[in-house]
Amino acid sequence: MKTEFTAKYLQHLNKKNKDGGFTLIELLVVIIIVGVLAAIALPSFLNQIGKARGSEAKSSLGTMNRSQQAYRLENSAFASASSLLDAKITSKFYSYSVASSGPNFAVHDTAPQQTDLKDYASAVLQGTNDSFTQVICESGDVAGAAANNTATASNAAACTAGKEID
Repeated sequence: MKTEFTAKYLQHLNKKNKDGGFTLIELLVVIIIVGVLAAIALPSFLNQIGKARGSEAKSSLGTMNRSQQAYRLENSAFASASSLLDAKITSKFYSYSVASSGPNFAVHDTAPQQTDLKDYASAVLQGTNDSFTQVICESGDVAGAAANNTATASNAAACTAGKEID
């Protein structure tokens, strides 16, 4: 009896293998699993793209701060326009500008070219002991309020909105 069952089972498996292909249920299960994985992974992937573009802004603002320091050492005030700086900054995601400047400070601002990017700003200040302090600020949310900075002769460079970036 046992051998008869085994023989019939093997015949059934052989017949099934000849038919080949997948059943509709098997295909639907695979499509559902792929859809769930895509729904989980896609937002995370898009978030990483935004972070990479934000890194570009932070790096460029750091370069502008260092260029302002070099400009200030050679001149009696900070540069009033980014075109006066030696830094060559090009970007397709942000535009950069000197928001304000004076003999002891300079404030830089970014303008995101897309609505899904965070706003950044930076400031550099020359203190009374001729040392420089700088800060880069990030807005709290995407397409939120500008990451405003304050830099005056009486205080250190600081964020007035958003958060300070190390």
